[in-house]
Amino acid sequence: MTGFTQFIAIDWSGQAVERPKGFAVARCGEGTAAPELIHRNWSRQDILGWLLDLEAKGTRALIGLDLSPAFPFRDEGAYFPGWSRSPPEAKSLWALVDEMSAGDPHLGVTSFVAHPDARRHFRQRGDCGDLFPPGRGRFRICEHGQEQMRLSPYSCFNLVGASQVGKSSLTGMRVLNRLRGKIGMWPFDPVPETGPLLVEIYTSLAARLAGMRKGLSKVRDAATLDTMLSAFGSEAHAPLVRYDDHATDAMLSAAWLRIAAGQKELWQPAALTRELARTEGWTFGVP
Repeated sequence: MTGFTQFIAIDWSGQAVERPKGFAVARCGEGTAAPELIHRNWSRQDILGWLLDLEAKGTRALIGLDLSPAFPFRDEGAYFPGWSRSPPEAKSLWALVDEMSAGDPHLGVTSFVAHPDARRHFRQRGDCGDLFPPGRGRFRICEHGQEQMRLSPYSCFNLVGASQVGKSSLTGMRVLNRLRGKIGMWPFDPVPETGPLLVEIYTSLAARLAGMRKGLSKVRDAATLDTMLSAFGSEAHAPLVRYDDHATDAMLSAAWLRIAAGQKELWQPAALTRELARTEGWTFGVP
């Protein structure tokens, strides 16, 4: 339907170092060949440059980023209620995060989350903001949809714990801001007729659709990876030097994107409104 010829999944990391260990990039083409890892000691700047190169070449790639491109908005009518600089929509949010973190190395976001007004909304290690609500925190509409799929999303305002997604999301926003006008991100931008397109993915969704039962951990061996790849019509993969969560998450997600791209209903979620497409975005694959 969309004419993509490459399918790329990026397992992101918000770790505040130059080359986070959590990065993994996998790519597959049309057909049934298994995704392959692109082996590099990636930095966020490296990935930004690599994506811009895909755009310059006109590569028709569907690129999944495992991060949240925006914060909850609809529940409170604002990302940061009570803050005069709270942006009105996602692209302004990306710009604000990038601007306020301009002095942080490695496209980090330490300055943003330490800002006196911003920090009030986040739960950080040893510092829970007074505007972080009791319980698990605020969620986007699509994250409630993830829960209905029996997934376990985390609030983007939570910056504590191994499963938190807030730091990844914030660092990703800096990259998204630098890609504005070059590579669109659905649903904030329409699907282009040519060139690459970014979408938000949730790697646990791909694993669940491949048959992983709720409560199980990640894929860490070759046989299990091949079994799950086959659920997406993929051939067996070339053996990896090391099997870890990041590599297998990226490979499974790339294989899933290849079949999901042609499913018209995934591009038209029932609950996705124009307002949400402008403010919160949507996780590709959530109906």
